[in-house]
Amino acid sequence: MNSFLLISTRNMQTSSATSLSHFSTFPCRRRLLHRGKLRPFTFQQKHTLIITNASSCIVKERCISERQENLSRRCLLFLLASSGLFATNSASAKTKGKNPYDDKRLLEQNRRIQQANNVPDEFPNFIREGFEVKVVTPDTYVKCDSGLIYLDIEAGQGDCPKDGQQVTFHYVGYNESGRRIDSTYLQGAPAKIRMGTNSLVPGFEEGIRDMKPGGKRRVIIPPELGPPVGPSTFFSSKQFEVFDVELLNIQNCERRTILAFYSDVVCS
Repeated sequence: MNSFLLISTRNMQTSSATSLSHFSTFPCRRRLLHRGKLRPFTFQQKHTLIITNASSCIVKERCISERQENLSRRCLLFLLASSGLFATNSASAKTKGKNPYDDKRLLEQNRRIQQANNVPDEFPNFIREGFEVKVVTPDTYVKCDSGLIYLDIEAGQGDCPKDGQQVTFHYVGYNESGRRIDSTYLQGAPAKIRMGTNSLVPGFEEGIRDMKPGGKRRVIIPPELGPPVGPSTFFSSKQFEVFDVELLNIQNCERRTILAFYSDVVCS
């Protein structure tokens, strides 16, 4: 410390230009410089200046050491995270954030709603959690690769319908809660559609394609094979639809031409 004070005192006794360039690096430069000239100061001010400069250097060294420690800690945390030591914590965080199905609670809720809507026997149940839906059916239902699910209630007789033929059938449509959305029985007349003309919902046409006249079937149509949704239809959202279908008859159709400019299709 004595050598440091000696060197600093000698530097202070140099020329004015040298003193200006030397003391410009001190923290208390504004207190010592006045209009470009070095103010005269006492011996006590000299020692105060030297001690202030020494303390500032110590503070700077401490700041540098703290920055280095923080940098080393960050590097260590980065290496630990990249090495997979925190994989368990991240996985548990994802598991906590995900809401698992409460199948029992949702199933009982769906059953209560369906009972209030007086659904028929062996009606399927739907466990919905947001956009995820599980279909719960007895073992008697058949699941197709396309996602269609059906149950043969009564087997028919005869041949199955083919493209170009007209089918006549009754149906009752339900939504997931078992509420009736449409019925040809209430309308008082069966529906008539030609097969293979894209006149039916894809899932509906697939469900009755292998039926026989007189047969009854319950068809569960997934949203991928369902009807379009919107204000112009009675389907308000992407849901599973259930149809009880009764195939009445199958008719062959042929096209006839009238007066060379008009034609129609006649089914008999």
